[in-house]
Amino acid sequence: MTENAYTIALAGNPNVGKSTVFNGLTNLHQHTGNWPGKTVATARGAFTYRGERYTLVDLPGTYSLFADSAEEEIARDYICSGEADATLVVADATCLERNLNLTLQVMACTHPVVLCVNLLDEAERKGITVDLMALQDALGIPVIGAAVRSGQGLAAIQEALHQAVHHPLPPPPPQAACPDADSLSPEECQDALVGAILRRAKELCDAAVRVPEHANDRDRRLDRLFTSKATGIPVMLLLLGLVFWITIAGANVPSELLSRLLFSLQEPLRGLLARIGLPVIVQSAITDGIYRTVAWVVSVMLPPMAIFFPLFTLLEDAGYLPRVAFNLDHCFQCAGAHGRQSLTMCMGFGCNACGVMGCRIIDSPRERLIAILTNSFVPCNGRFPTLIALLTMFFAVGGGLASSLVSAALLLLAIVCAVAMTLLVSRLLSRTVLKGTPSSFALELPPYRMPQIGQVLVRSLLDRTLFVLGRAVTVAAPAGLIIWLMGNLRAGEGTLLNACAAFLNPLGTWMGLDGMILLAFLLGFPANEIVIPVLLMGYLSTGSLTDYAGLTELKAILLQNGWTLHTAVCAAIFTLFHFPCGTTCATIRRETGSLGWTALAVALPTAAGMLLCMLVHLLFTLLA
Repeated sequence: MTENAYTIALAGNPNVGKSTVFNGLTNLHQHTGNWPGKTVATARGAFTYRGERYTLVDLPGTYSLFADSAEEEIARDYICSGEADATLVVADATCLERNLNLTLQVMACTHPVVLCVNLLDEAERKGITVDLMALQDALGIPVIGAAVRSGQGLAAIQEALHQAVHHPLPPPPPQAACPDADSLSPEECQDALVGAILRRAKELCDAAVRVPEHANDRDRRLDRLFTSKATGIPVMLLLLGLVFWITIAGANVPSELLSRLLFSLQEPLRGLLARIGLPVIVQSAITDGIYRTVAWVVSVMLPPMAIFFPLFTLLEDAGYLPRVAFNLDHCFQCAGAHGRQSLTMCMGFGCNACGVMGCRIIDSPRERLIAILTNSFVPCNGRFPTLIALLTMFFAVGGGLASSLVSAALLLLAIVCAVAMTLLVSRLLSRTVLKGTPSSFALELPPYRMPQIGQVLVRSLLDRTLFVLGRAVTVAAPAGLIIWLMGNLRAGEGTLLNACAAFLNPLGTWMGLDGMILLAFLLGFPANEIVIPVLLMGYLSTGSLTDYAGLTELKAILLQNGWTLHTAVCAAIFTLFHFPCGTTCATIRRETGSLGWTALAVALPTAAGMLLCMLVHLLFTLLA
């Protein structure tokens, strides 16, 4: 039983292992990433030490307390509020000078402060040595060495925090001050103070750190491959293509097995509902509508997500994703957008809603809005199954390895087109409704690190896969009921589903599609994964979502209903470019606080998809 409770603020630059320290102390599985500014709000956790409770507040990663961004404002305001009983600053032993800049600023704002020099294992591998005692004597605060990813130093951190709140050292003298403060303007005084802090950080680092001449040679060699003008983009495309190929080749069998398992439970569920006395029509609505839709979404989404997200997280954990932002920064700058939009765009490949939320890392409101409005131009995980199925059926001949390689190459080409469209629309927005000059920002390229496979698997499955899957299931259940009602309610000589498809048929014809295809996309608004089953339900008039044995059978059904290569091309284009799903729309509304901007975010990709489909349809017509 605890008697006392203390609050500890946790501060540090991005990519120093701050969230790993948080997780290690609190046993919470916070997401740790190499994307600058990934954490945009405080997280809280607690641990008990010597019978006392300590609440740890994980502040956003920031380079300075001179606030220029939302992250810096959050960190500065909390540290200066005096709410915390002590502040723990986490620093990177491999680049300590830059980290000491923040440490000195924190020391000027609050007391007591404990400095944790983390990543000593990485520093050792590079031959870098840090004299912790010399640094502690110079700063006048406790300095703890740690390699928290390996579990080293956590006990020492707990003891240092315990001593800091119970027996704090006397406040150290000011490490830097503004000269001639009375004769300088506030801006000039701030610039002078920053300069003094930087000089003091360099003095401390020169006295306590020894860096070999060739300490960072390996990172420089890798960066010549991953970020140079000659090889950066080609290697990026190859890695992305490899991720797609592994996802496509690896997801087929588990998806089929999961589908069989879940659909085999449908009739037992119907029997259970019958035994408890529910009417037949209610039984059908639950089993053929709600359950069947949810089972489809799970069987289609889970296997590729369980492969794609860990692979993507491995690239993130290794420090590669910031290199993607570096490679694409110039493209986004030319489009009048923010370089960090490349990071939020990459997040959109997993889930557009997550990508929209990730746009908070962009400081400029104008550029943040551009990133939000264009995030849905890249296909999310929910659109991948439909896109992969269309590409494989109509464009990848044969089977086995050759087919999956062709599918992966075509999918990569589609992704390149999506990125190009994102840049084009960003350029259009920056020249019209969102005029402005692109802002500059600091993009840190963290050191390359060996990914922690176990943590990556747990983190990607729990934090991403199950989170996105749970959200999709939440919206798929009511959608399943609506689809079942439309497939079973009569409207004239056919069902309501057929009547709506007939109404949309003229527009579909102009786009090289048909009314049923457009209706399938509209009913897939809650979850993109159900587009194909809704399409089959309409074509076969089954009254419930229809499964198929494989792509060969699916292709035969589509061909019987008038599909051609022409139709497949237009359907693939509209799969790539159409309105975002319901979850993403709700997220856009929450992030922008505007129905108008949300409507524009829906209209932009939809208009692009419709226009491209019409142009392709016209081209096919002229060639024919």
